[in-house]
Amino acid sequence: MKICRFNEDRLGVVVDGTIRDITDIQTEIRSKARYDMLGDAVIAALPEYRDRMEAAAAAAPGIAVEDVSLLPPIARQCKTMAAPVNYEAHVAEMAAQPHITGEDKGPHRPPGIQNQGIFLKANSAVVGPGEGVAIRFPDRRNDHEVEFVIIIGKTGSRIKKEDAMEYVAGYTLGLDMTVRGVEDRSFRKSCDGYAPVGPWMVTADEIPDPSAVPFTVHLNGNLQQDAHTKDLIFDVPRLIEFASEFYTIHPGDYLFTGSPPGVSEVHPGDVMHCACDLIGEMSVTVRAAE
Repeated sequence: MKICRFNEDRLGVVVDGTIRDITDIQTEIRSKARYDMLGDAVIAALPEYRDRMEAAAAAAPGIAVEDVSLLPPIARQCKTMAAPVNYEAHVAEMAAQPHITGEDKGPHRPPGIQNQGIFLKANSAVVGPGEGVAIRFPDRRNDHEVEFVIIIGKTGSRIKKEDAMEYVAGYTLGLDMTVRGVEDRSFRKSCDGYAPVGPWMVTADEIPDPSAVPFTVHLNGNLQQDAHTKDLIFDVPRLIEFASEFYTIHPGDYLFTGSPPGVSEVHPGDVMHCACDLIGEMSVTVRAAE
Protein backbone atom coordinates (compact mmCIF):
# COMPACT_ATOMS: atom_id res chain seq x y z
CA MET A 1 0.00 0.00 0.00
CA LYS A 2 1.16 3.52 -0.81
CA ILE A 3 0.17 6.14 1.77
CA CYS A 4 0.49 9.87 1.18
CA ARG A 5 -0.36 13.19 2.75
CA PHE A 6 -1.46 16.05 0.58
CA ASN A 7 -2.87 19.58 0.50
CA GLU A 8 -3.86 20.72 3.99
CA ASP A 9 -2.98 17.62 6.03
CA ARG A 10 -5.20 15.17 4.18
CA LEU A 11 -4.44 11.44 4.15
CA GLY A 12 -4.55 9.45 0.96
CA VAL A 13 -3.86 6.01 -0.49
CA VAL A 14 -2.40 5.77 -3.98
CA VAL A 15 -4.39 3.31 -6.11
CA ASP A 16 -3.79 2.83 -9.84
CA GLY A 17 -1.86 6.08 -10.04
CA THR A 18 -4.55 8.19 -8.35
CA ILE A 19 -4.97 9.40 -4.79
CA ARG A 20 -7.95 8.21 -2.75
CA ASP A 21 -8.84 10.49 0.16
CA ILE A 22 -9.25 8.62 3.48
CA THR A 23 -8.87 11.60 5.80
CA ASP A 24 -11.86 10.51 7.91
CA ILE A 25 -9.84 7.51 9.11
CA GLN A 26 -6.91 9.75 9.98
CA THR A 27 -9.24 11.95 12.02
CA GLU A 28 -10.56 8.93 13.91
CA ILE A 29 -7.09 7.62 14.67
CA ARG A 30 -5.86 10.97 15.91
CA SER A 31 -8.93 11.47 18.11
CA LYS A 32 -7.98 8.32 20.03
CA ALA A 33 -4.27 9.10 20.35
CA ARG A 34 -2.67 10.84 23.30
CA TYR A 35 -1.39 14.30 22.44
CA ASP A 36 1.91 13.56 24.18
CA MET A 37 2.57 10.29 22.36
CA LEU A 38 6.00 9.93 20.82
CA GLY A 39 5.75 9.36 17.11
CA ASP A 40 2.97 9.45 14.53
CA ALA A 41 -0.48 8.16 15.48
CA VAL A 42 -1.41 7.01 11.96
CA ILE A 43 1.75 4.95 11.54
CA ALA A 44 1.35 3.46 15.01
CA ALA A 45 -2.22 2.44 14.16
CA LEU A 46 -1.43 1.10 10.70
CA PRO A 47 -1.50 -2.62 11.63
CA GLU A 48 -4.96 -2.21 13.18
CA TYR A 49 -6.43 0.06 10.51
CA ARG A 50 -4.83 -1.17 7.30
CA ASP A 51 -7.82 -3.24 6.13
CA ARG A 52 -10.19 -0.32 6.73
CA MET A 53 -7.84 2.03 4.89
CA GLU A 54 -7.69 -0.23 1.86
CA ALA A 55 -11.48 -0.67 1.80
CA ALA A 56 -12.07 3.08 2.12
CA ALA A 57 -9.55 3.78 -0.63
CA ALA A 58 -11.22 1.28 -2.97
CA ALA A 59 -14.54 3.08 -2.52
CA ALA A 60 -13.23 6.64 -2.84
CA PRO A 61 -13.01 8.59 -6.12
CA GLY A 62 -9.58 9.06 -7.64
CA ILE A 63 -7.74 12.38 -7.53
CA ALA A 64 -4.98 13.06 -10.04
CA VAL A 65 -1.57 13.29 -8.40
CA GLU A 66 -0.76 16.42 -10.38
CA ASP A 67 -3.81 18.15 -8.90
CA VAL A 68 -2.54 18.02 -5.31
CA SER A 69 0.41 19.33 -3.34
CA LEU A 70 2.23 16.39 -1.77
CA LEU A 71 3.31 16.77 1.85
CA PRO A 72 5.83 14.59 3.71
CA PRO A 73 4.24 11.15 4.19
CA ILE A 74 4.59 11.39 7.99
CA ALA A 75 2.83 14.18 9.87
CA ARG A 76 4.52 13.90 13.24
CA GLN A 77 7.78 11.99 13.34
CA CYS A 78 9.67 12.04 16.62
CA LYS A 79 13.02 12.45 14.88
CA THR A 80 14.79 12.35 11.54
CA MET A 81 17.93 10.19 11.60
CA ALA A 82 20.53 9.83 8.88
CA ALA A 83 23.50 7.60 8.16
CA PRO A 84 26.72 9.17 6.89
CA VAL A 85 29.40 7.56 4.73
CA ASN A 86 27.35 4.41 4.02
CA TYR A 87 28.43 3.77 0.40
CA GLU A 88 32.10 3.01 -0.28
CA ALA A 89 32.04 4.89 -3.58
CA HIS A 90 30.65 8.01 -1.90
CA VAL A 91 33.33 7.78 0.81
CA ALA A 92 35.97 7.75 -1.92
CA GLU A 93 34.23 10.56 -3.79
CA MET A 94 34.28 12.84 -0.75
CA ALA A 95 37.81 11.87 0.29
CA ALA A 96 39.01 13.07 -3.11
CA GLN A 97 37.42 16.50 -2.56
CA PRO A 98 38.50 17.70 0.90
CA HIS A 99 38.26 21.32 -0.26
CA ILE A 100 34.51 20.79 -0.83
CA THR A 101 33.72 18.84 2.31
CA GLY A 102 35.79 21.09 4.57
CA GLU A 103 38.01 18.22 5.70
CA ASP A 104 41.06 20.17 4.51
CA LYS A 105 40.34 22.71 7.24
CA GLY A 106 39.45 20.21 9.99
CA PRO A 107 38.39 18.98 12.42
CA HIS A 108 38.99 15.53 10.96
CA ARG A 109 36.41 12.83 11.66
CA PRO A 110 37.41 9.20 12.24
CA PRO A 111 36.66 7.10 9.15
CA GLY A 112 33.76 4.69 8.86
CA ILE A 113 30.08 4.81 9.74
CA GLN A 114 30.77 2.70 12.82
CA ASN A 115 32.87 5.60 14.16
CA GLN A 116 30.87 8.55 12.85
CA GLY A 117 27.51 7.20 14.01
CA ILE A 118 23.97 8.17 13.06
CA PHE A 119 23.29 11.90 13.00
CA LEU A 120 20.06 13.90 13.30
CA LYS A 121 18.45 16.36 10.93
CA ALA A 122 16.03 18.87 12.40
CA ASN A 123 12.37 17.93 11.89
CA SER A 124 11.88 21.42 10.46
CA ALA A 125 14.14 20.34 7.58
CA VAL A 126 11.53 17.81 6.43
CA VAL A 127 9.27 19.00 3.60
CA GLY A 128 7.17 17.46 0.86
CA PRO A 129 8.11 17.47 -2.82
CA GLY A 130 5.85 20.42 -3.58
CA GLU A 131 7.57 22.79 -1.19
CA GLY A 132 10.98 22.51 -2.82
CA VAL A 133 14.33 23.51 -1.36
CA ALA A 134 15.19 27.10 -0.47
CA ILE A 135 18.97 27.65 -0.62
CA ARG A 136 19.94 29.16 2.70
CA PHE A 137 23.52 30.12 1.82
CA PRO A 138 23.81 30.94 -1.90
CA ASP A 139 27.43 31.99 -1.43
CA ARG A 140 28.39 28.45 -0.33
CA ARG A 141 28.22 25.11 -2.09
CA ASN A 142 24.89 23.29 -1.60
CA ASP A 143 24.69 19.65 -2.70
CA HIS A 144 21.93 17.11 -3.26
CA GLU A 145 22.24 13.58 -1.84
CA VAL A 146 19.41 11.22 -2.84
CA GLU A 147 18.73 8.45 -0.33
CA PHE A 148 16.56 5.41 0.33
CA VAL A 149 14.66 6.18 3.56
CA ILE A 150 13.29 3.80 6.20
CA ILE A 151 10.09 4.71 8.05
CA ILE A 152 9.91 3.16 11.51
CA GLY A 153 6.67 1.38 12.44
CA LYS A 154 6.80 0.88 16.20
CA THR A 155 8.70 1.86 19.33
CA GLY A 156 11.89 -0.03 20.14
CA SER A 157 15.32 0.28 21.68
CA ARG A 158 18.50 -1.82 21.46
CA ILE A 159 16.97 -3.87 18.66
CA LYS A 160 18.88 -6.90 17.40
CA LYS A 161 19.64 -7.05 13.70
CA GLU A 162 17.68 -10.26 13.28
CA ASP A 163 14.56 -8.57 14.70
CA ALA A 164 14.97 -5.22 12.96
CA MET A 165 12.57 -5.75 10.05
CA GLU A 166 9.69 -6.08 12.53
CA TYR A 167 10.16 -2.36 13.23
CA VAL A 168 9.81 -1.16 9.63
CA ALA A 169 6.51 0.40 8.54
CA GLY A 170 7.69 1.26 5.05
CA TYR A 171 10.03 3.22 2.84
CA THR A 172 10.25 6.47 0.91
CA LEU A 173 12.82 8.57 -0.97
CA GLY A 174 14.67 11.51 0.51
CA LEU A 175 17.12 14.23 -0.37
CA ASP A 176 19.72 14.91 2.29
CA MET A 177 20.55 18.45 1.22
CA THR A 178 23.90 19.70 2.47
CA VAL A 179 25.64 23.04 2.94
CA ARG A 180 29.36 22.38 2.65
CA GLY A 181 31.65 23.79 5.31
CA VAL A 182 33.45 23.12 8.58
CA GLU A 183 30.46 23.23 10.93
CA ASP A 184 28.99 20.13 12.53
CA ARG A 185 27.33 17.82 10.01
CA SER A 186 23.89 17.98 11.67
CA PHE A 187 24.04 21.79 11.72
CA ARG A 188 24.80 22.09 8.01
CA LYS A 189 22.20 19.52 7.00
CA SER A 190 19.35 20.86 9.15
CA CYS A 191 18.48 24.10 7.35
CA ASP A 192 14.75 24.59 6.85
CA GLY A 193 13.61 22.40 3.95
CA TYR A 194 16.89 20.48 3.62
CA ALA A 195 15.20 17.06 3.86
CA PRO A 196 12.56 16.67 1.13
CA VAL A 197 10.86 13.26 1.38
CA GLY A 198 8.30 11.52 -0.79
CA PRO A 199 6.43 11.14 -2.93
CA TRP A 200 4.69 8.82 -0.42
CA MET A 201 5.34 5.90 1.90
CA VAL A 202 5.35 2.39 0.46
CA THR A 203 4.52 -0.20 3.12
CA ALA A 204 7.20 -2.74 3.93
CA ASP A 205 5.36 -5.69 2.40
CA GLU A 206 5.71 -4.12 -1.06
CA ILE A 207 9.53 -4.12 -0.74
CA PRO A 208 10.30 -7.51 0.82
CA ASP A 209 14.03 -7.16 0.16
CA PRO A 210 15.28 -3.62 0.94
CA SER A 211 18.77 -4.67 -0.14
CA ALA A 212 17.57 -4.94 -3.74
CA VAL A 213 16.29 -1.44 -4.50
CA PRO A 214 17.66 0.71 -7.33
CA PHE A 215 16.97 4.46 -7.33
CA THR A 216 18.20 7.58 -9.13
CA VAL A 217 18.25 11.35 -9.15
CA HIS A 218 18.43 13.46 -12.29
CA LEU A 219 19.47 17.12 -12.03
CA ASN A 220 17.92 19.21 -14.77
CA GLY A 221 17.40 16.05 -16.79
CA ASN A 222 20.94 14.74 -16.37
CA LEU A 223 21.56 11.56 -14.40
CA GLN A 224 23.65 12.38 -11.32
CA GLN A 225 23.17 9.51 -8.87
CA ASP A 226 22.41 5.96 -9.99
CA ALA A 227 22.26 3.88 -6.84
CA HIS A 228 21.40 0.47 -5.47
CA THR A 229 20.85 -0.49 -1.85
CA LYS A 230 22.92 -3.66 -2.33
CA ASP A 231 25.92 -1.32 -2.04
CA LEU A 232 25.08 -0.08 1.47
CA ILE A 233 27.87 -0.68 3.99
CA PHE A 234 25.35 -1.01 6.84
CA ASP A 235 22.20 -2.58 5.38
CA VAL A 236 18.69 -1.79 6.62
CA PRO A 237 18.64 -4.25 9.56
CA ARG A 238 22.12 -3.22 10.69
CA LEU A 239 21.23 0.49 10.47
CA ILE A 240 18.18 -0.06 12.68
CA GLU A 241 20.27 -2.04 15.15
CA PHE A 242 22.94 0.68 15.15
CA ALA A 243 20.56 3.63 15.50
CA SER A 244 18.53 1.96 18.25
CA GLU A 245 21.67 1.43 20.32
CA PHE A 246 21.66 5.19 20.90
CA TYR A 247 18.04 6.25 20.28
CA THR A 248 14.67 4.80 21.14
CA ILE A 249 12.93 4.73 17.78
CA HIS A 250 9.23 5.55 17.42
CA PRO A 251 6.46 5.16 14.80
CA GLY A 252 7.01 7.51 11.89
CA ASP A 253 10.69 8.20 12.56
CA TYR A 254 12.71 8.62 9.37
CA LEU A 255 16.07 6.90 8.92
CA PHE A 256 17.98 8.10 5.84
CA THR A 257 20.26 5.24 4.81
CA GLY A 258 23.12 7.25 3.27
CA SER A 259 24.07 8.88 0.01
CA PRO A 260 25.48 7.02 -2.99
CA PRO A 261 28.16 8.65 -5.16
CA GLY A 262 27.36 11.36 -7.67
CA VAL A 263 26.45 14.27 -5.39
CA SER A 264 26.56 17.62 -7.12
CA GLU A 265 25.96 21.28 -6.51
CA VAL A 266 22.53 22.85 -6.95
CA HIS A 267 21.39 26.43 -7.57
CA PRO A 268 18.05 28.25 -7.61
CA GLY A 269 16.05 27.16 -10.64
CA ASP A 270 17.43 23.62 -10.69
CA VAL A 271 15.07 20.63 -10.57
CA MET A 272 16.00 17.35 -8.87
CA HIS A 273 13.95 14.37 -10.07
CA CYS A 274 14.14 11.34 -7.78
CA ALA A 275 12.83 7.98 -8.97
CA CYS A 276 12.49 4.41 -7.76
CA ASP A 277 10.39 1.78 -9.54
CA LEU A 278 9.35 0.28 -6.19
CA ILE A 279 8.37 3.61 -4.61
CA GLY A 280 7.57 6.32 -7.14
CA GLU A 281 8.89 9.62 -8.46
CA MET A 282 9.14 13.17 -7.15
CA SER A 283 10.46 16.39 -8.60
CA VAL A 284 11.89 18.95 -6.20
CA THR A 285 12.65 22.49 -7.33
CA VAL A 286 15.49 24.57 -5.89
CA ARG A 287 14.81 28.23 -5.15
CA ALA A 288 16.43 31.14 -3.35
CA ALA A 289 15.50 31.59 0.30
CA GLU A 290 13.43 34.65 1.05
